[in-house]
Amino acid sequence: MTRAAVIGAGTMGNGIAHVLAQHEWEVTLVDTAAPVLEQAVATIRANVARQVKKGTLPEGSVDAITGRIRPVTTLDAASDAELVVEAASENPGVKFGIFQALDGICGPDAILASNTSSISITEIASRTRRPEQVIGMHFMNPVPVMKLVEVIRGHATSDATTTRVMEISTALGKVPVEVNDYPGFVANRILMPMINEAVYCVMEGVATPDAIDTVMKLGMAHPMGPLALADFIGLDVCLAILEVMHKGLGDPKYRPCPLLRRMAAAGHLGRKSGKGFFAYDS
Repeated sequence: MTRAAVIGAGTMGNGIAHVLAQHEWEVTLVDTAAPVLEQAVATIRANVARQVKKGTLPEGSVDAITGRIRPVTTLDAASDAELVVEAASENPGVKFGIFQALDGICGPDAILASNTSSISITEIASRTRRPEQVIGMHFMNPVPVMKLVEVIRGHATSDATTTRVMEISTALGKVPVEVNDYPGFVANRILMPMINEAVYCVMEGVATPDAIDTVMKLGMAHPMGPLALADFIGLDVCLAILEVMHKGLGDPKYRPCPLLRRMAAAGHLGRKSGKGFFAYDS
């Protein structure tokens, strides 16, 4: 039996817990907010039920999968995990604190992974006494559906840790891609400048959001336009990633568009707030 802990029960955390439990890992799901944990388990139940209805999972999977997930509010509960995946908010200080604590809580052989989309794995690892066992596992949203996992090596991440995480990712039905630790990694280093440029096109009056997304969908065969995708990710998250890249790479081409800053400041964050570049039902 394999034991994992997922830290953070939000959208990414509950998706990661779902996938691990689906593949017969015993999962401790940690979040400081009990209502968030309750919502996470309800979301997992609903998503597994949808898979059963589609015929991709057998009858009885809902109880079997959710039965492998133990929701708790204390980080100490991660002490027996062989693999920890941190999926807390995209805030360096929060992640540094979690990893420093995990280093003292978890067994000496445990692998500590972060689902960060942009923050340096090397910096995260430096807060521990086991930097060779710290790695990035950047899942894509929605986790149960999307195949890619960016496996990010920090400066000190060992070959053994990387190999093990690549094996785990494959066993979870994912396609792992190994990348090195530079701001934005691969996915966001390419995606975020495109989104940012689309926001500039809105700000400068080049075209409407709907027109911009239509050009990218029909002209470039993208399944979703960049502005709808930004709304899906969250404009605050897009802004945070661009700021990490701008600071880390020092290149003005990564400077967040002023309109993106203004919309985030106004609380127009996309789907989660009901309004971004497009309007959504609450």
